[in-house]
Amino acid sequence: QVQLVESGGGLVQAGGSLRLSCVASGSFFSINAMGWYRQAPGKQRELVAAVSQGDSTNYVDSVKGRFTISRDNAKNTVYLQMNSLKPEDTAVYYCNAGVRWRAGYLEVWGQGTLVTVSS
Repeated sequence: QVQLVESGGGLVQAGGSLRLSCVASGSFFSINAMGWYRQAPGKQRELVAAVSQGDSTNYVDSVKGRFTISRDNAKNTVYLQMNSLKPEDTAVYYCNAGVRWRAGYLEVWGQGTLVTVSS
């Protein structure tokens, strides 16, 4: 069993910062790409940022220049540093990872962490 556990969400005022963390645990060989998605009320889930195993990154246009994704492979952890937060960033943020384990390839999701940005 492979699990992702997120932390770091909360309530912050517009212009503030938060740092999300996501740790992978369980029995697996390696983690490929890792990413952060978000889903606001009444909207579809969208990819916010992703980082490859080789540290290549990509971002949705709305967060470029404000959010930074990074990973620590030794800790099986991915981070999302969110600066200059806006009310429209309010959403449940989900961690996602592609994992190679004994049964092959598995896409894993975290349980989500709520980020609320007040105006």
